[in-house]
Amino acid sequence: MPRSRVESLLTSFPKLIPPNSQHTSVETTDVRYVYQPLEELYILLITNKASNILQDIDTLHLFARVVSDLCRTVEEKEITKNQFELMGAFDEVVSLGYREPINLTQVRNVLEMESHEEKIQEIIARNKEAEAKEELKRRAKQLEMQRREQQRRAAQGGGMDFGGNSGGFGTVSNSGGYASIPRFETASPVQRTESPQPKTKAPAFKGTGMKLGATKKLKQAEVLDAIGGELATPDASRAATPSIPAAASRSAPAPSSVPSVTREGVHIQVNEQISVSLARDGSLKSIDLKGDLQVEIQDKSTGPIRIRLAEPTSSSPGDLQFKQNPKVAKFDPAGERIISLKNASETFPVGRSLELLRWRLTKKDESYLPLAINCWPTPSDNGSCDVSIDFELENERLSLYDLTIEIPLPPNRSPNVSTATGEWEYNPSSNSIVWSSPLISASEDTTSGNLEFNVPGAGDDVSVFYPLKVSFTATGSASDMSVSTVEEIGSGSEIPYSTEVLLKVEEFVVG
Repeated sequence: MPRSRVESLLTSFPKLIPPNSQHTSVETTDVRYVYQPLEELYILLITNKASNILQDIDTLHLFARVVSDLCRTVEEKEITKNQFELMGAFDEVVSLGYREPINLTQVRNVLEMESHEEKIQEIIARNKEAEAKEELKRRAKQLEMQRREQQRRAAQGGGMDFGGNSGGFGTVSNSGGYASIPRFETASPVQRTESPQPKTKAPAFKGTGMKLGATKKLKQAEVLDAIGGELATPDASRAATPSIPAAASRSAPAPSSVPSVTREGVHIQVNEQISVSLARDGSLKSIDLKGDLQVEIQDKSTGPIRIRLAEPTSSSPGDLQFKQNPKVAKFDPAGERIISLKNASETFPVGRSLELLRWRLTKKDESYLPLAINCWPTPSDNGSCDVSIDFELENERLSLYDLTIEIPLPPNRSPNVSTATGEWEYNPSSNSIVWSSPLISASEDTTSGNLEFNVPGAGDDVSVFYPLKVSFTATGSASDMSVSTVEEIGSGSEIPYSTEVLLKVEEFVVG
């Protein structure tokens, strides 16, 4: 198509716009104009009359989002300033007159033209520069300390000579008998000259928290490169270093938030591990639940005992597959549910834990889910994306401690949180938002939560918000395994005991 023909079509467009019309397309005998107002300007798409009008409108909307993404304001001056970037973006959307299968996120990635290898080399170079600066500062400080020590040594030597002449020892000092004494007495100052080296290196080796901070500082480039983030400047990394051990100090006491149990002479431990995979719509894809029961005898006077398990209130015994210790009598999950040694006269070992029973879930059943999670990303016309996430406790026998949900974000995009139950934190190193709640329990009326946030410039690809990673530690059993009584085999009388029932997450992902 010659240039004169294009200019003629563009010149005739303003005359074809009907006044006070809600339509966004105009047809002539040869072509169709599809347009969209952008404040005081129009974005125009000219096609032939045989093209798909729906596809043309979708292409026009993508052009509008590209303009909003590349230009801060929709003004003629701003568009002229970014005309080359806009033409490159439009060329990615339409090639040889046909629409390409591409979205806003892919257009942005093409325009950035980032080279992974180039980023690695730049990060390595910046790291070397930072290390060289630190080494120069350390050397300069060391030399300065040596210079001061030499001056102090010279001053002490002069003071000793003066003292010898004025104190009646001038003859001995002049004869050289005590000439070497000032030098030997300066052994401790000499040690002080070398002390800056360990002081400089102390933050990397002193305490656990400082070691974590130093390691993060030295390996920040590799970590950020692995997750596709951006490396801060050396000054910024030094400024951010104190926050890293602070975050670690918050996460370190997390296991202690689960209430401890006072142990009796007979202590029974029920441990369960669960792995869950949910689809994006919240439906169950897979679940793996396994557990074991252990007993530990602390009282040497305890004789032969048997452990009676409680009847399950919700789960069916047929859903679980059981295996007992070879020394344990056959366990009948549908019968009396008693655990005891084959030899009724034997006692359990004292002072060490003994595993008696194992079980595993044999079918995919949503009733064993401890937690239900739904994530709803909704792209908007301006290129941003609204995300709403909610969770609800499915098993009220469980109390979840330190619930953490990590949601990935688009590259180089930070969220604007509007609603949050509990606490949230944006982690720039992993480019994710971490949502946490200290306790989820029916007894505390904290069985559900909601998080809503908006990510500007996220585009139409909602897959960047998946997979969600969930972690927690719970008290209680997902398979409803609990101890009813502990009895002496001889007398049948009940004896005091303590139980600790924990459920831990091996893997919990959504999407």
